[in-house]
Amino acid sequence: MAFLPFARPDITEAEIDAVVETMRSGWLTTGPNAAAFEKEFVEFLGADAQAVAINSATAGLHLAFEAIGVGPGTEVLVPTWTFTSTAEAVRYLGGDPILVDVDPETLCIDLEDAERKVTERTIAIAPVHFSGLAVPDGALSDFARRHGLKVVEDAAHSFPTLNEGKLVGTHGHEATVYSFYATKTMTTGEGGMVVTPDPELAARMRTMRLHGINRDVFDRYTSNKPSWHYDVVAPGYKYNLTDTAAAMGRVQLKRTPEMVGRRTDIAKAFDEAFQGLPLRLPTHAPEGSSHAWHLYVARLTDDAPVDRDRFIELMAEREVGTSVHFIPLHLHPYWRDTYQHAPESFPVASAEFQKAFSLPIFSAMTDDDVTKVIDAVKAILS
Repeated sequence: MAFLPFARPDITEAEIDAVVETMRSGWLTTGPNAAAFEKEFVEFLGADAQAVAINSATAGLHLAFEAIGVGPGTEVLVPTWTFTSTAEAVRYLGGDPILVDVDPETLCIDLEDAERKVTERTIAIAPVHFSGLAVPDGALSDFARRHGLKVVEDAAHSFPTLNEGKLVGTHGHEATVYSFYATKTMTTGEGGMVVTPDPELAARMRTMRLHGINRDVFDRYTSNKPSWHYDVVAPGYKYNLTDTAAAMGRVQLKRTPEMVGRRTDIAKAFDEAFQGLPLRLPTHAPEGSSHAWHLYVARLTDDAPVDRDRFIELMAEREVGTSVHFIPLHLHPYWRDTYQHAPESFPVASAEFQKAFSLPIFSAMTDDDVTKVIDAVKAILS
């Protein structure tokens, strides 16, 4: 059998046909497909909200933080166990990301540690629903209310994740940001979506995603009347999603229940196969919530015959790709040196990082692929 990569997008002829049709339509940049994608995405969520399609989740975080007022002198609480984009988008605006340790069970933000780090400059919290498992919304909402904080959910891993009976993105927080990167539960290659219940925030993000222009380019270029005039009302960015990407996304959106169902089945197969091995398996969602299984993150226990780095090497020798999610931010040179972070300041993340690894879990995996992963893990750890 050939090498099994850590991730592979699940693309069918339907996505290919949709992209080809868009290319033949003569409209490639943000246009009718992007608008339809935004509408269909909100309908999928069942949310009384607006969606703003963007070219990456990083762009979405930047837009959301800008819209809620992050800037010099402000702070945003960010878990150290995340990809750098969650924190760097705060720095784009001159704000300071205040790193927070994580819960040892879920590896999501530890609200008790966050409690200790709120200051008079803190204006928001950016919880990361890690691997597809949500930060419980009751506790999150209560925390934000008590401290008067806005909430920007980093939902890059969690589409679609049920959080205490409601899908992530439907709890009424200021903004929820999704990723459609190539490895995610659904993909547009590169891309993302911001969902907000606040029309003013949505309007600001739409303006800022395209150079601060106060008119949609599709309207200007397709009108049958002179419509060349526009106003630049702010120094915006170039964050719009193309129609070719949106065409792919519309198909992927329809296939999402099927694709997440397959990921769930793979996670169950792994859970059953790995019983009795020196592993700490991923935490499952509590009753009333669900797991999107963007990632299957296991942790070696102290009695494992190899350490994490050697385990990854041995998996590669058995032609199975793995990864690590994540190297905590406080261990990276920029965040460590800029904010003088020490490993002991984040004891949970520092310890769990040494044990954690991610196995392949993508909806295009065959049963033989799943068996290959299981056999490799057992061969190394049994």
